[in-house]
Amino acid sequence: MKPWKTGQFLMAAALLMGAGLASAADKNSANGSETDAAIANRIRHEIIMYADYSIWDDVQIAVTNGSAHLTGAVTQPIKKEEMDRLARQVAGVSQLQDDLRVLPLSDMDDRLRLRIARAIYGDPALTQYANQPLKPIHILVENGHVTLTGIVDREFDKQIAGVRATSAMTFGKVINNLEVVPPQARKS
Repeated sequence: MKPWKTGQFLMAAALLMGAGLASAADKNSANGSETDAAIANRIRHEIIMYADYSIWDDVQIAVTNGSAHLTGAVTQPIKKEEMDRLARQVAGVSQLQDDLRVLPLSDMDDRLRLRIARAIYGDPALTQYANQPLKPIHILVENGHVTLTGIVDREFDKQIAGVRATSAMTFGKVINNLEVVPPQARKS
């Protein structure tokens, strides 16, 4: 065999062996040697990568001994079904309790969502959040009642978001459940 063909053959063998080892490692992690935090992170990844997940939805994930629990709210029944399906297919999930609420379908709520999003993400003080591909401030509207969820870097940002959301409403108040988590305190 020519030297360059031998090199190609050895490279292909090494790649196949590496793929086999990676596959074995994946099977070992799926067999229960994995932490609840790792399972929750994989579920979170599946949900945020779901094409229709938006700032109008808020999904919280808790995992205990491989049993996952979804809570929060979504804007459409199909989203609830898809997020349930996505969470169930994650390796390591032994059981799933889906307590996601589907917010009422309402044109008035949809218009209010848009007004509030423009007010918050259009504010110059909150530009850093508007420029992020995964928006950290979520806007839940249910029959004209507004709740802000998600995370911001500073208490000042939380207050500005609350004021901007309130200014976009004609009546009612905003429940500001934004969590202040400085960037250096966040997990990757």
